[in-house]
Amino acid sequence: MTRLGALRGEGVSAGMRIGLFGGSFDPPHAGHRHVARTAMRRLGLDQVWWLVTPQNPLKGNPTGDFERRFAAVEAIANQPGMKVSDIETRLGTTRTVDLLHHLKRRYPATHFVWLMGADNLAGIHHWANWNRIFETVPVAVISRPQDAVRARLSRAARHYASSRLRESEAASLPLQSTPAWTYLTERLHSHSSTALRAHD
Repeated sequence: MTRLGALRGEGVSAGMRIGLFGGSFDPPHAGHRHVARTAMRRLGLDQVWWLVTPQNPLKGNPTGDFERRFAAVEAIANQPGMKVSDIETRLGTTRTVDLLHHLKRRYPATHFVWLMGADNLAGIHHWANWNRIFETVPVAVISRPQDAVRARLSRAARHYASSRLRESEAASLPLQSTPAWTYLTERLHSHSSTALRAHD
């Protein structure tokens, strides 16, 4: 695992396949690692960037201390090819669409894929300019036990139904023109940050 400087992009070369995994990670848990590892293996990614957000705009309570969360992500994202970034803090943004546009401009020859659990697909239509996320980079959704049905019936899934790739085609997702997305089913992890905080 390597800490990724927000604007330096160490180890990034043309043609690389990089998964972007954003979140408040408060706290990070085995379910998050499940998403990252599944995406890396099934999509043939060279790297996964864990993007620790300074604040989730959809959550009413402020997220926990950033440095604490960042250190916790560094501890759990310990597989080769995993990098942890504070780019949103450095850029001063919490909007995914703005971050994606920045990265696409910065690394035009890199194949980025947005990664998320099925719980996020179920509610992504509440995100700012959510359609532009699907129009900017391919999206990979990894199954989570509590939201599998809601995710498949979600507004985003219905809106982009014709752009969905079969699981058997998942390895080609990073090279697809947008919009393109896939839903990956794997052995499920039930861990959630909300449940973990409730037991603190």
